[in-house]
Amino acid sequence: MAGMARNNDPEAARRRGRGATGNPDARFEPYTRVAEHVGWETDEDLPPLRTELAFERPRKIITHNKSPDIFFDRSVNPYRGCEHGCIYCYARPTHAYLGLSPGLDFETKLTAKPEAPAALVRELGRKGYQPAPLALGTNTDPYQPVERDQKITRRLLEVLAAHRHPVTIATKGSLIERDIDILSEMAAVGLVQVGIAVTTLDRDLARRMEPRVPAPARRLAVIRRLAEAAVPVRVMFSPVIPALTDHEIEPVLTAAREAGAQAASWVLLRLPLEVAPLFEAWLATHYPGRASRVLGRVRETQGGRIYDPRFGKRMRGEGAHATLIARRFEVAMARLGLARDLPPLRNDLFRVPQAQLSLF
Repeated sequence: MAGMARNNDPEAARRRGRGATGNPDARFEPYTRVAEHVGWETDEDLPPLRTELAFERPRKIITHNKSPDIFFDRSVNPYRGCEHGCIYCYARPTHAYLGLSPGLDFETKLTAKPEAPAALVRELGRKGYQPAPLALGTNTDPYQPVERDQKITRRLLEVLAAHRHPVTIATKGSLIERDIDILSEMAAVGLVQVGIAVTTLDRDLARRMEPRVPAPARRLAVIRRLAEAAVPVRVMFSPVIPALTDHEIEPVLTAAREAGAQAASWVLLRLPLEVAPLFEAWLATHYPGRASRVLGRVRETQGGRIYDPRFGKRMRGEGAHATLIARRFEVAMARLGLARDLPPLRNDLFRVPQAQLSLF
């Protein structure tokens, strides 16, 4: 990737390893804060940004949705915010509801829900609950770095496995390999599917775009490990970024198929609310020579806007370029023998939790 800018930003060093180039105010805040240099500061005055972790006690942990654009109607997210720092993350605006910035705050000020497994047991045991695949990690990654110590995702899986409840997992994290013991047992009876996101094979681009995500080759190795453990796995080439990563459709799908992926999916870049200016600033910093082309292509697929939120449009876009992306994806999948969908999960094995929370 050509066109890198020389970075003269005095705060760049403290942001090393982070995705966002700034920390804009949350949209609900009454005041705007502007950092100004008064002439006395030095680089030594600016400590590196550290990850801060707060804790939340959720009353409910299952979130329901009625979106026609996604295949599940319920999900669980053990964390708010995501240390992976993906600049394109559509979940960044949710941090505004906490009074925090969708920028650097989203990557550095995280919230964990250690009591989520107990809450899940309560909700699965409610009268009239009907099982259906539960999506784990739809807003932020369930296997982001803090999971190594917190182990909330693993305990959620233990609950789901104990009560034989179907689950789908979406992640970029290699930490999922830790839980292959649970996943392989669930897979043997049709209770789990995993999606691994591979957005590019370009290591340098990935490092800038997804600074704390395992490298592309490492994610392909995760696909291989899961496939060897007989866990159904799909590659998720999402988001597809016009004029930046869309040329990699065929190479990414080929590499994933060789690693053992059975299915594939894609989603076009989405830039809702604060994500748009954050992404624009990131492009200007890292790829100034192609920024106008990328943003022009994005608008071409979004009806002239930077983002079209309409159901049926927001995931796939429209226009000639979006149609070409879809067609290339279909052709590559057919050539490689990749399915659109993994085998359906079973709902008939569900065991209703008893009143006693024996797991806790």
